[in-house]
Amino acid sequence: MSLSSSAQSNSSLPCLIDSHCHLNRADFQDEVPQLLAAAAAEGVTRVVNIGVEYESSCAACRLAAEHEGVFAAVGVHPHEAEGLDKATLNRIAELAQLPKVVAYGEIGLDYGLMLAPREAQLKAFSRQLALARELNLPVVIHDREAHEETARCIKAAGHLPQGGVLHCFSGDLAFARDMIDQGFMISFSGVLTFKNAEALREVARALDLVHLMVETDSPYLTPVPFRGKRNEPARVVYTARILAEVKGLPLEEVARQTTANACRLFHLPELSVSGS
Repeated sequence: MSLSSSAQSNSSLPCLIDSHCHLNRADFQDEVPQLLAAAAAEGVTRVVNIGVEYESSCAACRLAAEHEGVFAAVGVHPHEAEGLDKATLNRIAELAQLPKVVAYGEIGLDYGLMLAPREAQLKAFSRQLALARELNLPVVIHDREAHEETARCIKAAGHLPQGGVLHCFSGDLAFARDMIDQGFMISFSGVLTFKNAEALREVARALDLVHLMVETDSPYLTPVPFRGKRNEPARVVYTARILAEVKGLPLEEVARQTTANACRLFHLPELSVSGS
């Protein structure tokens, strides 16, 4: 399935990239072709499908191999940190050699749900940052209620040549600027559309668009007006629209720049908004 060819057949559509989704989840079993077609109808030309442990990373790679517009990231989420051992790291490293793996992640810290002990999360994060550097891949960072420690771990890891992205960003402006200084992109999810997310919209308003990306994190974080329903890649356009509104820019400009940013970070082919 090619998302780009379907989307570019209608030049009125903005070209968008869903920079973070989980189509490998059971929620989407046997529906991926239909979901990609729905995404293409909204101008979504590429999706980056994210692994959260070894099995889902394998599934992400399979989907990338099967569908032209799908790319994969591999890694172990902080929820799974307690089970991360050397053998798993070696297997993840093998997956990372596959041609359509474009990032390492998602990795990081989650001090909100705390489904793994803090020390296990810190150890897993450190080990995977080092592996991402060795593999020369950008990193996809999960950070929930752990902004200061996330920043400390990233800085302690040393320079990451390929940079990375703070996915589903939830921090303040100072944290965003600190991460940008470290070579990271800031990615906004459907949370940007929530009524109670004015502080996050203020962060988006203050940052230069050249540092920003959009995502769904589907099946999670469904944007307004679809709250309560399963999220999917087609709905990234709703986040892009709010970002455009916040920035006082046309949707086409936000789509063009966030797409270019994702292409640059993940080394994807550049895509034309006009479809030319």
